[in-house]
Amino acid sequence: MPTPRLELHAVSKTYSNEGQPVQVLHEISLAAEAGTVTALLGRSGCGKTTLLNLAGAMDFPTSGEVLIDGRSTRSLSEPELTLLRRRRVGFIFQFFQLLPTLTAIENIELPLLLARAPGARRAALDRLAWVGLPEKAASLPYQLSGGQMQRVAIARALVHSPDLLIADEPTGNLDTASGDQVLALLREAASRFGATVLLATHSAEAAAIASVRIRLRDGRIESVERA
Repeated sequence: MPTPRLELHAVSKTYSNEGQPVQVLHEISLAAEAGTVTALLGRSGCGKTTLLNLAGAMDFPTSGEVLIDGRSTRSLSEPELTLLRRRRVGFIFQFFQLLPTLTAIENIELPLLLARAPGARRAALDRLAWVGLPEKAASLPYQLSGGQMQRVAIARALVHSPDLLIADEPTGNLDTASGDQVLALLREAASRFGATVLLATHSAEAAAIASVRIRLRDGRIESVERA
C-alpha cells in the first residue's frame, strides 16, 4: 500500500489564553490519499482552521505528528518548511487574499516568482485559462466579482501544481452559482492534477464533493463518513 500523502497521528493543539491553556484539538487522526477530497465540517470554533494550519505546515501540533509523504513536518528545518509551503502546498481562503495592487495574472504567478521557478507567466496564463478567466489577466481584484476573485485565488493556489491543497471555507462568501463553479474546480484539482484536497466548510453542498467527510465537535472527531 502506498503511503498516504497526508497523515495526522493523535494530533492535539493547545494555545495559551491570558496564561491559561486552551486545548483546541484533541488527538485527531486522519489520512488522505493523492487525488482525493476530504471535508472537515463543524460549527465555528470546533477546530477546523487550526487543523488546516497544522496540515499545511503553517503551525505545529502540541503533541502528535503531521506527516506529508511520510515525513513529519516537525522534523523539517526552516528552509525546508519554506520550500514545502512554496512548492508542495497551495492555500485557498474564504476572503481570497489577492494582493489589491497586482493584476489577476500577477497574483497567480507570484508563488512561482517567489520560488524563482522558470516559466512563471506561461504557467499563470495556463491556470487562468483553466479557471475560465483568460480575458481577466490584466484586471485588478476590485474589477472582479467575488466568484471571479475566488477562481483567480484557485489558479494561484494551483499554479505550482501542489501536492496538497488546503481550502478554508472557499465558498463561504459566494452565491450559489459561483460556489458551484469553485467546487467543480476543487473536484477537478483532485481528479486532474492529483492534488490531495483538504476542505473546511459549513456547506453541505461543498462537503458533497468529498469522498471522506469528517465532522468535528469541540476539537474532537465526532464522526467519519465515506462516500
